[in-house]
Amino acid sequence: MTHPSSTPASPDTPAAEPYEKRWLALGVIAMTVLLVILDATIVNIALPAVSAPESQGGLDISAATQQWIVTAYTLTFGGFLLLGGRIADFWGRKRTYLVGAAGFAVASAIGGLAQNEAMLFGARALQGVFGALLAPASLALLTVLFTDPKERAKAFGVYGAIAGGGSAVGLLLGGVLTEYADWRWCFWVNLPVALLAIALAIPIVPESKAPGETKYDIPGAVVITLGLASIVYGFTRVAEASQTNAAEAAAANAQAAAQGTRTIVTPESGWTDGPAWVFIVAGLVLVALFVVLELRTRNPLLPMRIVLDRNRGGAYLTSTLVGAGLIGAFFFLSLYFQQVLAYTPVQAGLASLPTTLGVFVSAGAASVLTPRIGPKPLMVAGGLLAAAGRFTLSFVGLDTSFWTLPFPGQLLLGLGLGFTFVPLSNLALVGVGESDAGAASAVLNATQQVGASIGTAVLASLSVGAISAFTADALTSGANPQDPAVGLQGQVEGYTTAFIWPAGLLVAGAVVAGLLIKATKDDIPAGDAPVHVG
Repeated sequence: MTHPSSTPASPDTPAAEPYEKRWLALGVIAMTVLLVILDATIVNIALPAVSAPESQGGLDISAATQQWIVTAYTLTFGGFLLLGGRIADFWGRKRTYLVGAAGFAVASAIGGLAQNEAMLFGARALQGVFGALLAPASLALLTVLFTDPKERAKAFGVYGAIAGGGSAVGLLLGGVLTEYADWRWCFWVNLPVALLAIALAIPIVPESKAPGETKYDIPGAVVITLGLASIVYGFTRVAEASQTNAAEAAAANAQAAAQGTRTIVTPESGWTDGPAWVFIVAGLVLVALFVVLELRTRNPLLPMRIVLDRNRGGAYLTSTLVGAGLIGAFFFLSLYFQQVLAYTPVQAGLASLPTTLGVFVSAGAASVLTPRIGPKPLMVAGGLLAAAGRFTLSFVGLDTSFWTLPFPGQLLLGLGLGFTFVPLSNLALVGVGESDAGAASAVLNATQQVGASIGTAVLASLSVGAISAFTADALTSGANPQDPAVGLQGQVEGYTTAFIWPAGLLVAGAVVAGLLIKATKDDIPAGDAPVHVG
């Protein structure tokens, strides 16, 4: 079988012909990248059905523990990403990819067969572990397969389109499966996709490994896994505490109104949760310890040269801000469509497709423009477009027409995503030697995941705070707490707050890209090891 060599060529060695099946390999890799991205939003839209009483086909999961359907996945996925990237480099990227896809399929099957919440949470944690193998291996394979700058830009255009638009497609698919089949199919749908990808990857996707010593940095792996998981869990606790405090305050206010008193209970902020801060601070300390270890280790899990490069460092910081700014875009919009505008799950999924349309248009354009004008102009323009989209969505109301605000807002968001993700994915891996491709890919995924967990906590807290403030003002003015209009308007206040604040994070990402990234179109192919076929 032909395969890329693990030995990079010297600068004086002419590059061999590129791997002849690279475009077929891209198609196979794209299937599993889409699989990982779809999984999150498919599960989100199915949460009410999964948590329903057993008599209604659900697992009778309480509101207090419902968030673990998502958290069990994000904890293991975010925690194991860096280790997964290094395993891909040393063990073999194709081998890691195949094991990740197979494990993800098995975990999905277990999730679909879950008989109780413990079984479901365990399956979600397993999905995260194998996703942490699959995601960095997939991106690393693209890095070593596509070395020509124009071809690489096209390949990352496909990746960017999937990364930006996959979530909206997941909402549509989740809505269809939940409404017309069963929530269990939101897990089982992963099986045929994963099995087909494995069957095609074996003959099509080539193997590649990092050259040189392949000893694993076990202490570094343990420290960073615990550190990232602790940070993600800490911010998740903030979001959970915000929701729990708001629910308790709402129940107390309803009881007071029923008894004829005007006592108004204001919920505490989720940021006052002590254990959450313990986990966040402990995670930050462990990350700092990890950096110290990596600077002193001969075979580091994450060589500091990967993140200390100005362009890659800027790309990773931008990725963190974009991850924080985008999380909740689809989640809150789906809630707005279903709970305020009374859309069915399928209608809510269809209403989320303008984002995908925008991504496909801009990702295609970005794949052509990146080699011509460089990554920075596109990343700055993309951040500003995405921010404009979030800002537009912040004006929705109780009876907003889909075509007046949600459609243009989502279209702008999608255009911004495509112009951001394509050059971002390219830039984060430019100049990375073949030996570090998996680790660099893992850092990109990890920054997005940590950014997303921070964004979730911040947005949940701000949204709940806005709802509580509106409700308290309404009750003070003599409104009936049982009036559905009061509750709906409160929800709108929460959703619009969750739309407007991320616009600032996306603008910050655009500013960071403009200030830190110095790479031009001439730098895109620099330092990439050519792929040899033999």
